Amino acid sequence: MNGGQDLGGMHGLGSVAIEPSEPVFHHPWERRAFALTVAMGATGSWNIDMARSAREDRPPHEYLADSYYEKWLFGLERLLVERDLVDADELTGGTPSRAPSPGVRRLAAANVDETLARGAPTLRATMDVARFVPGDHVRARTVNPTTHTRLPRYVRGHVGVVERAHGCHVFPDASAHGLGEQPSHLYTVVFAGTEVWGADADPTVTVSIDAWEPYLEAAP
Repeated sequence: MNGGQDLGGMHGLGSVAIEPSEPVFHHPWERRAFALTVAMGATGSWNIDMARSAREDRPPHEYLADSYYEKWLFGLERLLVERDLVDADELTGGTPSRAPSPGVRRLAAANVDETLARGAPTLRATMDVARFVPGDHVRARTVNPTTHTRLPRYVRGHVGVVERAHGCHVFPDASAHGLGEQPSHLYTVVFAGTEVWGADADPTVTVSIDAWEPYLEAAP
C-alpha cells in the first residue's frame, strides 16, 4: 500500500541521525515487545509478510509518530485480535479472561536461539524459467496497490538494470493476504540516481532494490 512506511526518495524528512554506540534496545519494554513478537510468530498463526503488513497498514500520521518497537507492538496487537488469540478487553486489562486457544504452538525458552538462527527462508524450488537475466533493462511497473507490496514508490515507472537473479522466493503481495506463497523470481535491480530523481541528482549515485518479477516489465 502507499502508506507512511514508503518514504524513500522524499524531501523534507531530515537527515538520518546515527546514534554512536546505539544499544539494541533503548528501554526494557522494547526488549519485551521483541520477545512477544518472536514468541507469537512461532505459533504459526501468521507469516512474516502478514506481520509486516500489520505494522505498515496504519494511518500515516500514526505510523510516522510511532517509534520502531511501537510499530511492532501495535502490529502484534492487531494480529492477536484478528486471529482471536486475545480480545480487546484482555489487551486493555493485561490479564487473560479465557483459557488458552487449543492447538497453538509454543516457543520454549530453550529453543529461542535456534529459532532466531534458523529464521524463515523464503527461497522456493520452481520449474519456472526466469524472465530476466543480469544485464537486462527493466522498468518498474507503475502501480498503486491498496494492499501490501514491497515495490518502493520512488522507482515505479523508472528503468533500471538487473544486477543479480536470486531464484524464486515467496511473493509478499500474495503471502501477506493469505493467498498462498505464489513463489516468483526475485532480482536485484540497480537504478541511476538521475533516472529516479532527474538531472539535478548526483550523477554518481545509484540505488538498488530487490524486486519480484511481477513488479517488472522489459524495457528497451
